[in-house]
Order: sequence, then C-alpha cells, then structure tokens
Amino acid sequence: MKTHSTLLASSAAAVLAIAGALAFNGRVEIAPAPVTSPEIVVIEPGVLSYALPGEYLAGERVVDAPVRELDFKRSFDMMKYQVSVADYALCVAQNICKQADGIFLSDDRPVTGVDFADATDYAKWLSKQTGEYWRLPTDEEWTYAAAERYQEQALGVAEDDGANPAARWLARYRNEAANSAPDSEVKPLGYFGVNSKGVADMSANVWDWTSTCYSRASVEPDGKLGKGVKNCGVRVASGKHRAYMSFFIRSGKSGGCAAGMAPDNLGIRLVREKLTFFAKLNAMLQPAG
Repeated sequence: MKTHSTLLASSAAAVLAIAGALAFNGRVEIAPAPVTSPEIVVIEPGVLSYALPGEYLAGERVVDAPVRELDFKRSFDMMKYQVSVADYALCVAQNICKQADGIFLSDDRPVTGVDFADATDYAKWLSKQTGEYWRLPTDEEWTYAAAERYQEQALGVAEDDGANPAARWLARYRNEAANSAPDSEVKPLGYFGVNSKGVADMSANVWDWTSTCYSRASVEPDGKLGKGVKNCGVRVASGKHRAYMSFFIRSGKSGGCAAGMAPDNLGIRLVREKLTFFAKLNAMLQPAG
C-alpha cells in the first residue's frame, strides 16, 4: 500500500534524512530532513446545520443542543490525512514536541496518545517549518469538513422524561456506543477512505483535537441562548461522536472524558489559515513548545 506520510519522501527517513554530510572537526553531522507542506483538501464554501457543542439546560432540565445554520462564506484548507507517526517524530526530534504515548505499528499510521498541548505545539512547529500558519480546526470547521461522515445526533428524549437525568444518560450512552468503532487498532492513513469532500479517515477510530472549548448554557423558550460558562480546560475532540476531553489527557482509554464515552484514540488534523502577510509574520514569530 502506498504510504500517505505527507512530510517525508519515505518512512525510512522518518526522523532524520541525510541532507549532506558536513565534516567539522573530524565529525560528520547529519542535517534534519526538510519539511514540506502536508497534502491538503480545499473545503469549499457552503451551509451547515450545526448542533452546538456542550451542555444546555431549559430551567433545570438538560435538553438537546440548539441547532444553528452556519454559513461558511469562504473556503479553508484542511489536511487530507491526520498527522502521521513519521510526521510527528520530526517535531519530537527537534525537541519541540513531547514523545507521544500511542502504540506505533508503522510510520504511516496516525500519531495517537497526544494531548491538546501536544497538538498545538505540533501546529506551531509545522508553521515555522513551512512558513505557513497551521492551527487546530474549530469543531464547526471539522463538522463541516466531515460532511456525511458526521454522526452526532439529537438524543430525542421525550419531554416528560427530560427531568430524569438517567434517561438522558442512557440515551447518550446508547447513541455513542452505536457510533463507536468496532476495532480501536490504529490503521494506516487512508484505510477508511475519503468522504464526499475528499478528506480521509473522518469519523474513524482516531478522534481529532479541536480548538473548541466545552460550554454550558441555558436555552430560552424562544431557542436563544441565555447565561452560560465556557471551560477551556476541556476541549472538543471530534470523531464518530463529540468527546469532551480534559486538555492534558493523551488517551481516552485512560479516562478524562468530561462527558459521554471516551474516544478510542486522540490524534491531530490541522487547518491551514489563509493569512495576510503581516498576520503570517506574527504567527511565525510565536514560540513553539
């Protein structure tokens, strides 16, 4: 199977490649491999019917999240594949990223066992290496790019059952259990195919960190949002269902899911921001790590 590692010509050169042997005081030094931009998919403008992430209450009763129509007026660039083991190893080799905790069967599989800080550190490192600005997607962007692969559903708990927290908990458990991957072993990039937008492996068995914070808010009778709080110590990991993960958790299997079922694996997929020259320059000056 053809490897899809986007940063290396071959997985054998995952960490270091010989860019030239330089003799210095009798010592041969190996230069780091050059880093090129990952393969991207241009996500074209369009409209998304979007259930807001987080928890929502009508009075003291937890209810389904309000749905909003989002209009993506401009395109954005998203990685076609998730960040691979080989990709991430380059960042580790330069002492910017921490070693991941995932089980690595081969270089051409998505890196897993990374927390929110690891994902943002990698984005900063990649930005400096390529001269572009890479960042985590928002949950809105991820959901729109997932297209038909997005499977989050309203729980539909009957009005008279809404006062019983156990009814919603059981409904959520059944919904997320039905959306869980039957096999949690991390597969090679591209194994699950591409969706209608051309993005590979969406809603498979590796969830993607997003920049979206967990929120809790009240819903007024007319559907408008009332008072709420945002907790950025918990972030949305997007996949077959939304997972609300504490920012320092590297594996859903170890716990740390703030709401709902834990994801099988946590990985990274980035968006390339289209910036003005001065905004790009400022991004490049931000420290990585």
